[in-house]
Amino acid sequence: MKVVLLQGSARKKGNTAKALEWVEEELLTLGHGVESIYLNSKILKGCMGCARCKEHPDEVGCVQRDDIQDILGKIVAAQAVVFASPLYFWGVTAQLKAVIDRTYSLYTNYHKPGHASLVEGQRQALLVTGGGPWDNNAEAAFTAFGRIQKPHKAVNAGELFLGNCTTPGDMGDEVQQKVLAFARKIVT
Repeated sequence: MKVVLLQGSARKKGNTAKALEWVEEELLTLGHGVESIYLNSKILKGCMGCARCKEHPDEVGCVQRDDIQDILGKIVAAQAVVFASPLYFWGVTAQLKAVIDRTYSLYTNYHKPGHASLVEGQRQALLVTGGGPWDNNAEAAFTAFGRIQKPHKAVNAGELFLGNCTTPGDMGDEVQQKVLAFARKIVT
């Protein structure tokens, strides 16, 4: 299975990166192809809501010229995608949110007959790290993520919140085992 990992953290070696490193290692051990994309190094523009992407529903298209076009192409070509981010103000980072918003171009006729998606059947998963607990903190990010599978016509393949993270070095064996189980769930 081809899996794309979207690393939405600004910190290249932070908690989210460490967790994704474990995911990537496990997926590679299981024989899957993995491509990790560090979003903070990309040029990412927000969706303008112009709907020009809907003019050619059978292809990835947008009037904007940035790195999201290439990222969306890789998402479409994958059988599974892991959206990963630290928790910023009850949601994912701006980097990951820009990509998620631009997935608007991947489906047509949502809530109408003829609803189609370029990622139909794709396995999608969310991994979020945070300094605080789940309660009154992380629920909104997971609720929003759970809703994108409907227009995408995708499968929610897993969700993992790693709370009370301080530094990658403090994420011990128990956390690593949770991450490895999450990785296996994504591809089964």
